[in-house]
Amino acid sequence: QLQLVESGGDLVQPGGSLRISCAVSGFTLDYYAIGWFRQAPGKEREGVSCISLTAGSTRYAESVKDRFTISRDRAKNTVYLQMNSLKPEDTAVYYCALDQGPYTAWSCTLTDQDNKYNYWGQGTQVTVSA
Repeated sequence: QLQLVESGGDLVQPGGSLRISCAVSGFTLDYYAIGWFRQAPGKEREGVSCISLTAGSTRYAESVKDRFTISRDRAKNTVYLQMNSLKPEDTAVYYCALDQGPYTAWSCTLTDQDNKYNYWGQGTQVTVSA
């Protein structure tokens, strides 16, 4: 059964770092794409980062570029999001999701238009506050 489980969310001070994880089961991290999305209270869900598991290519939202890094560990079947220089506006529930579209062979997308991402985790809370 295909499943994604996020973990690692926490309360962190502004300027701090945090790594959140997306453990997957039911498939291997060799194909398709994994995306990280976040949703803050009263705001729409937004794409943060994604990785094509086939090509290894990555994308980042402008708001997190040069601060966040997406990576994968095939042995642990886990995708990570390393978050540095955290800001209060990074506070949100973070979700990982799986995109099985054919274009994931070379790229990934930060949008979920037309429900491209068809499997989602339950989310993990990240709070950035002093």
